Amino acid sequence: MAVLGPEKFNTKVMPTWCPGCGNFGIWGAIKKALFDLGLERHQVLMTYDIGCFGNGANFFKTYGFHSLHGRALPPALGAKIFNRKLTVIALAGDGGAYGEGLQHFIHAARYNVDVTYLVANNQRFSLTTGQASPTTNKKTITKTTPWGETKTPLNPLALSLESGASLVARGFAGDAVQLTEIIKEAIGHKGFSHVDILQPCVSFNPEQSYEWYRSVIYKLEEHKYSPENKERALEKAWEFEASGRMPTGIFYKEEKESYEEELWRIKE
Repeated sequence: MAVLGPEKFNTKVMPTWCPGCGNFGIWGAIKKALFDLGLERHQVLMTYDIGCFGNGANFFKTYGFHSLHGRALPPALGAKIFNRKLTVIALAGDGGAYGEGLQHFIHAARYNVDVTYLVANNQRFSLTTGQASPTTNKKTITKTTPWGETKTPLNPLALSLESGASLVARGFAGDAVQLTEIIKEAIGHKGFSHVDILQPCVSFNPEQSYEWYRSVIYKLEEHKYSPENKERALEKAWEFEASGRMPTGIFYKEEKESYEEELWRIKE
């Protein structure tokens, strides 16, 4: 019997994430977005980092490439440049995306390749049981920071905006409806789309729980926000540091020629 719903993107392998992991919400939102957009499995390539989110390589039934740590973007860019008809999505956690793979992130945004970059940000290296990541808040105690994190956390949205990404967004794993719409917008956008996804880690980050996120989050679309102004987007990217409020939604969107479009136009 044919599977007609989002479940057609399931494999026979059930996720092994911890009960309550935010990755379950992201997994469901991605499948729903692909289904709503009318995409077939053979039209989609997903490239994966190493980590809890990278284990999605076992759980999504599309073309897939399980890369090295921090290297989800290079194969994604290569595939999209070679085959412009593919819908290409790169998936990584905050450690791989904003640590080992930071240089790839910056230059993919600068090139504006038509790839969607979904980053599950739980402020930890959780597959290796809870070390501090580049987005871990100051003073946080982890296995690698027993006296508290001393470094200022990286702001991925501000970095993405300054690097040239043409769509920048933030979602929340605990709001599947909004997250699905954000992912659909990102996939449909022609250019580099970066979605930072707030992902509660119930095992190794009890401070940023579902309840905590819901207490600080608000939705940009409910406040008549327009994503065309980059300066305004940067203000929103830094809003949590300034006021303790954390917006979700589309921060910035700009229509401009993608790298592979320009490359093939010159070649032809």
